[in-house]
Amino acid sequence: MANKNLLSNLILTFIKKLFEVPENKSADLGQLKNILIVRQHNQLGDLLAGISFLRAIKEKYPDSSVTIILSRENYKGLLKNRFINELFIFDKSKLFNPVYVLKFFKLLRRNYDAVFVPVTVSVSFTSNLIARLSNSKIRIGPKSLDGKMNDSQFLFDKRIDIDWRKHPDSHVADRILDLIRPFGIDTNDFSSEINYDESDIKIAENFLNEIITDKSSAIVGLHVGAGKPQNRWSLTKYIELIKKLNSNFKCTFFLTGSDADNEELGFVQSKLTIPLFVFKNKEISQVAALISLSDLFITNDTGTMHIAGSTKTPQISLFGPTNPYNWAPIGPNKYFIRKSELIDDITVQDVYELAAKIINSRKKHEIK
Repeated sequence: MANKNLLSNLILTFIKKLFEVPENKSADLGQLKNILIVRQHNQLGDLLAGISFLRAIKEKYPDSSVTIILSRENYKGLLKNRFINELFIFDKSKLFNPVYVLKFFKLLRRNYDAVFVPVTVSVSFTSNLIARLSNSKIRIGPKSLDGKMNDSQFLFDKRIDIDWRKHPDSHVADRILDLIRPFGIDTNDFSSEINYDESDIKIAENFLNEIITDKSSAIVGLHVGAGKPQNRWSLTKYIELIKKLNSNFKCTFFLTGSDADNEELGFVQSKLTIPLFVFKNKEISQVAALISLSDLFITNDTGTMHIAGSTKTPQISLFGPTNPYNWAPIGPNKYFIRKSELIDDITVQDVYELAAKIINSRKKHEIK
């Protein structure tokens, strides 16, 4: 471990000698017309919860052209986003591919007025280095995060201390703006957003038309999986909830998921005689379109929660160890339930009572 740390320090020292830029504390950015954002280090949930960052930049510089660098894991969340003009996928596995490297190099060598590296839960050396390698007049990134210094802050000429410890319950959509607020870039709209088009709506409508047998039924979607086991509400509780809702309301149920959720999806379907349809392996924009046509969506704390959070559909998000005040979707119809750090402390009755109120007050969506 000591040898590894020594090697890391030597590499960092070498990079500093090559790429260090002098710090510039001026808050004047001038008129930005060509902007680069590097965000390849965040998961999908972080990305969608922080749409406010993109919105603030476009509100401040409406005529600017915004290019964003994302990863293979998160880029689909912004494929049709109206706040960006171009999206590039950073793929480390292709860095030995000369064609890919040339394309990436050409992207970085464009004339940018500023490059931003936003942060939420961690600082990425790779993102910081990408920002430094870009041909940008101004480079803006974190000097520190929650009291921990960024060892590669020397790659930025404008370095911002980010510290959320004094406001532990602030939302990520608010926090992420702290990097750009010193420059007069801000927004009052913290909502998430996924843009979808007519083709996405058509796919969602076709799915609903195939599964709905009673036009007066409430359309209820559920996401029973989650990447982190501690964020998964018990499948037996989901099953009991579906049975209880079905007994008291006319409902058409569907599940969302991917092949990674096959075990959970199969288990829930096998334990129910109620028709339960699956919208699986679909594009993020298609999932968002389907949820937007639903009357209620119930989900664990996971990426799909943030997809649902980008719609106006009433939503119940179930939380365990994660602080919902930081991560729960924002909006008038967005609800969360958390009892403790153990998600299964949430009872079926807790969720049912809230779901019943939502269904009783729903406005039925028209399915073409």
